Amino acid sequence: MQAASVQPGEPPPPPLPHGAETTRRPGICVAVVLPAGGSGERMGGGTPKQFCGVLERPLISYTVQAFERVTWISDIVVVVTEENQDLMKSIIQRYGHSRVTLVEGGVTRHRSIFNGLRAFAENQPLGFQLPKPEVVIIHDAVRPFVDEDILFKVVTSAKECGTAGAIRPLVSTVIASTSDGCLDHSLERARYRASEMPQAFVFDIIYRAYLQCSNYDLDYGTECLHLAQKYCNTKAKLIEGSPDLWKVTYKRDLYAAESIIKDNLSQQVCIITDMREDTVQVGFLLHEILKTQVKEAKGISSSLCKNVHNLQNMFTEQCFNFIGINDKESNLHETRQIVDMIKSSSLAVLYPVVLISVHLIVLENMTFSKAVEDLSGIRELAKEAKKKNILVYGLLMDYTKDNLQLRKTVTQGATVIATLIKDRSPGLIGQMFLL
Repeated sequence: MQAASVQPGEPPPPPLPHGAETTRRPGICVAVVLPAGGSGERMGGGTPKQFCGVLERPLISYTVQAFERVTWISDIVVVVTEENQDLMKSIIQRYGHSRVTLVEGGVTRHRSIFNGLRAFAENQPLGFQLPKPEVVIIHDAVRPFVDEDILFKVVTSAKECGTAGAIRPLVSTVIASTSDGCLDHSLERARYRASEMPQAFVFDIIYRAYLQCSNYDLDYGTECLHLAQKYCNTKAKLIEGSPDLWKVTYKRDLYAAESIIKDNLSQQVCIITDMREDTVQVGFLLHEILKTQVKEAKGISSSLCKNVHNLQNMFTEQCFNFIGINDKESNLHETRQIVDMIKSSSLAVLYPVVLISVHLIVLENMTFSKAVEDLSGIRELAKEAKKKNILVYGLLMDYTKDNLQLRKTVTQGATVIATLIKDRSPGLIGQMFLL
C-alpha cells in the first residue's frame, strides 16, 4: 500500500454529465474505495478496461476526478493489482490527481474491497493508516459519470440507515432456465431493480461484515449490500439513480463514454476577436448563430495583450473550445498567443482543448491557394500544440460587405466549427477549411 503524490497546480474540474454539483455537505467524514483490479476479459483486449483510453486518457482517471470534484470527500483509495501499481502511479502523476492512496488488490473483487477498507482500519500492518471515515462509499472504477447529487443521497441515507445503494429499473425481463435449457419461469420485472453503484456504508458496519464473511463470499460474492445485510443485519436504503450510472463493460461502451464526454466538452465556446470592424462583425454573427447550437457562447473583443485576464477566466470556467477570428492582414501571431496561454494554464491537462483559427479573406483579391500558402505554418503549430493536448484547426472565411451573403457564410462556418468541436478529431488538426 502506498500514498500517491499530488501534482503542482490545480487542473480545472471536468464537465458534469447531467447532474449539477450540489453545495450540500453531509457533515461527516466520508471516504471512497474504488476497486480497479479487473482484468477486462469481456472487453476482449489485452488492456484492462479501467486503463483503456477515452480521448487518450485512461478511463479510471475520469472516475477518480469525479470524486475529487466533491470537496467533502476526504480520501480516495484506489485498489489495483500489483502489476498495475506503476501504471496507476503514472496516471496519478500525469493528470494531477490528489487525495488518492493506492492499495494492492486481491484475487477477487470482494478481497480487493476488503484490502481497500483495511487502509482505514486500526492495528493493520500496512505502514500507515488513513483517518477512519464515518461513512465509506464503494464505487466501480469503470463508472465515470457519477455526480455529487447521488453521492450525497447514498451517504446521507447510509448515515441514517447503515447502508444505502443506487438502483435502476430493469431493462430486460429476468428468466430462469431448466437444466435442459428450457424456460422455467420469469420474474415480474416491475418488482425488481438492478443494483448499481455507488453504494455507501457506515464504515464500522461494512468493515465488520468483511471481517466476518466466509471465504466463499469473498471469492464468489458480488453484492456489498448483501454482505452487510447477511452479517450485520442492516436494512439497505435503495436510491433511484440516474441513467448515467452505467458501467463500461464492453468495447462499445468506451465509444459511448467518449461520445458523452465530447458532448459535455462542446457545450461552451469562447469567441476571441480584436477591435477591427470586420472581425467584430463576424464575431457578433458567429456568437448569435452558435448560441442555437451550443449551450453557451461567450465573446471577448479586445487586444489579447489587454484582455489576458478575461481569457484566463475562461480557462477556469470549464470552457474547452476557443475560436480566434483574425482579419485579412493577420497571420498566425494571435493564434500562437492563444496556444501559448492555454499551454501555460492547466486547462488541457484533463481534456483536449479545441482552438479554431478563423481567417477572413477576400477571394476577389486573393486566391485560395495563396491564402493557404500564407498560413501554411498552421500545420507545424498544430503539430506542436497537439503534444500539449491542444487541437488546432484552421478556417478560411470569404469576407464580403454584402450582409446577406456574409450571414450565409458565417452560418456555414458555424456548422463546420460545431462539427470540429464535437468530433475533436486529431486527424484533422492543422487542416485549413475554406468557406
